[in-house]
Formats: sequence, C-alpha cells, structure tokens
Amino acid sequence: MTPDILTALTGGLVGIVLGLVGGGGSVIAVPLLLYVVGMTSVHQALGTSAVAVSLSALGNLSVAARRGIVKWPCALVFSAAGIAGSIAGAHLALQIPGAKILALFGGLMLVIGTLMLVRKNAEGDPDVRLTLNTVRPMAPWLLATGLAVGLLAGFFGIGGGFLIVPGLMLATGMTITSAIATSLVGIVAFGATTASTYALAGEVDWHKVMLFVAGGAAGSVLGQLAGTRLSHRKSVLQAVFAAFVIAIGTFTIYQGLPKVAQ
Repeated sequence: MTPDILTALTGGLVGIVLGLVGGGGSVIAVPLLLYVVGMTSVHQALGTSAVAVSLSALGNLSVAARRGIVKWPCALVFSAAGIAGSIAGAHLALQIPGAKILALFGGLMLVIGTLMLVRKNAEGDPDVRLTLNTVRPMAPWLLATGLAVGLLAGFFGIGGGFLIVPGLMLATGMTITSAIATSLVGIVAFGATTASTYALAGEVDWHKVMLFVAGGAAGSVLGQLAGTRLSHRKSVLQAVFAAFVIAIGTFTIYQGLPKVAQ
C-alpha cells in the first residue's frame, strides 16, 4: 500500500478506537505513523499527530457543547495552565533526540494502558461548579494538574485525554461523564498549542494530517456504530485495547532503547 493509503487507514483505526472505547486513540497515533505509515522523523510524527488529534477533538467538543455537558469555567482554568505546560513541553521535546523521546513515549503508553485496566467509573458530584465560593479550594488544584498534564501532552504530542480526565476528577470531584466531556476543551487546547509549536519548527506533514483526519472521521462513524452494538461489552473492549496499548508501548521501548544507547 502507498503511504497515503496507510495514513488514511491509520487515521481510520484511531477513529474506530475512539468510537468503540471513547478515548485513547491518540496515544497509538504516533507509533502507527512511525511503524505503519513509515514516517522517519519522531518529531514530525509528534507534530502531525498533535494537529490531527486537535482537529478530531474539536468535532467531538462541538457535540458535547451542544448537549450542555461541558463545565466551561473548570475547563478554561485547567486549559489555561495546560497551554503554558504544552508550550514548555513541546519546546523541550524539540531539543531532545527523537530516539530518547520514543523510549519515553513507550513508557508513557505502559502507564496509560495500565490506568485503562484499573480505571473505574468512579462517582462524583454532578453539580460541581467553579464559582466565587469554590474558586479558593478548586483553582489551585485545577492549575497544578492542568500544568502537569499540559507539559506531558506537549512533550509527547498527544491529546492527553486519559490524563486530563483523572486530573479533572482529582481537582474538582466531578463525575467521570462530566470529566470526559470537559476534557475535550483541554485536548483541543493542548493539541493546538503543541501543533503550533511543531508547525513553526517545520515538523508537521500537512498532507498526512488531512489524510489522517479524513480517515479518522470515517473510522469514528464505524466505531460509534459498532460501539452501540457492543455497548454491553464495553469493559471487555477497553481491556483488550489497554492490552494493545501496553503491547505497542513495549515494542516502542524495544525499538527506542538501542538507539538511545548508540
């Protein structure tokens, strides 16, 4: 297959994953771009992934916003701190050899895959609001967790949804449903910030971005249809995908470590 077809199919696979399990697709985008599509630059794969993730999340955010389930004040405070972290993380990553980032990225995949296996749909307070009465206890947590997650998202060129969701729940005590919807603001913000940094450095393949996003849109539709039919087995699907993420993370470390040692 040609690189263009592989790019579109890769985007489709990520879209299917998003439709089936509701998140995590972005973390496999970089390894797929490197090992399936054949991109040779780790930095360019990170930049290209960041653009695609941001555009995909923007579409999902518009749906969540129309449903009125996004907690905007919490999202904006969290994202403001995260944008600063994303800028710092992306600039730091551009100074580090791609092989070292690849090995670290594999380690991150192992952590995310493990979190996916152990994460429970913890209950929270559906009425959480960031107001003048709650800003003092909530704002420091939102700023601290936003900065930390943004730093990781910028460094690794990912949306960071699986980090943002628990971060929001920890900072505010909101329900996981609210956190997933609210996290889309952060994913768009962090992805766009990271993408801008990489684009200015010339590390974005815009042709592949368009193919990836087009494939992702089609894959999301298929994934949502399949997800509806398999909704009673969503926990099984998430466990299988978590194992897949861990396997790819292990392979990525295996590929990256020898180059680090050189």
